[in-house]
Amino acid sequence: MEHYNPLLNPNPELKFITVGEIMLRLTPPNYENIPMSTSFEASYGGSEANIALALANLGVDSTFFSVVPRNSLGKSAVRWLRSNDVHCTPMILSSPEETPTHRLGTYYLETGYGIRASNVIYDRKHSAMAEYDFSNVDLGALLDGFHWLHLSGITPALSPNCRQLTLDLLKVAKEKGLTVSFDGNFRSTLWTWEEARDFCTACLPYVDVLLGIEPYHLWKDENDHSLGDWKDGVPLQPSYEQQDEIFQHFVARWPNLKCIARHVRYAYSGSENSLKAFMWYEGHTFESRLFTFNILDRVGGGDAFASGLIYSMFHDYKPMDMLNFAVASSVLKHTIHGDANITDDAQSIWNLMNQSFDIKR
Repeated sequence: MEHYNPLLNPNPELKFITVGEIMLRLTPPNYENIPMSTSFEASYGGSEANIALALANLGVDSTFFSVVPRNSLGKSAVRWLRSNDVHCTPMILSSPEETPTHRLGTYYLETGYGIRASNVIYDRKHSAMAEYDFSNVDLGALLDGFHWLHLSGITPALSPNCRQLTLDLLKVAKEKGLTVSFDGNFRSTLWTWEEARDFCTACLPYVDVLLGIEPYHLWKDENDHSLGDWKDGVPLQPSYEQQDEIFQHFVARWPNLKCIARHVRYAYSGSENSLKAFMWYEGHTFESRLFTFNILDRVGGGDAFASGLIYSMFHDYKPMDMLNFAVASSVLKHTIHGDANITDDAQSIWNLMNQSFDIKR
């Protein structure tokens, strides 16, 4: 008998897969910093895993592929994903022979408060995901039956193996006709700005939905880089006209792009921010409403934006609803502990999107 999970969307066409690293997250409780903390709260997260978790909780059939060590930490990470309805069948639990350092990537998060910003310390070098040899993985079989593949610029930053895996996945996904979304997600502790721009720009010919406008080369003249990048001088909080111009240059350079979306953050303190977003879709640039909110846990806000956009595209929302739903998803995540936007109630995101804050009885 075929297994059926009544919590998931019964439409077999809408199947999502993402590939990346899941990590152990260790956080001092009660907004403490690491030097004063005597204990840590443990959970699991990672950009791609966060998106799979958010979509699965909203009923999307979601699968996550990664490599974790075959030990209690790796198995616990898999159990966490499965407990949130993420399919983990293709995941690899590696042996010490396959991944000699045999470790799960870890990161430490000091949660910001007031004027003190949050701080992340990575301990993920030589993780199982970074060390594994993917050359024998049948990527065609891995992607069989899926409609959407999501990747980020974090995984290729881990190792040469992961860079090759990312490029190979992009090529196979295009051959098989999957929709591909990509979030550049630059991490300065993993590689340099130029390394990230060079690699992520090479990914763009295979991408349908682009999240964020960095790190990519958008040269004014491909043959004369001294003329600069179209994004040079554009502020972090651009005007509608400035953002529309950048989107137009992206689409002119890579006509395969069907959607480009990026959120814009206004940080007043470590505890209060505002968010809005811009999106180019079907030939037009859209600007969302602005949301101002207090922060419980900021990590994963960008992933929640991505998952909200993907969910709304799966459900054929109108463009402005797509964008506002994505921003509202991100805003909601800021009120939830942990890496992922764990909510099974899409209506609560709609309520926030429409700025309805009454108790629902």
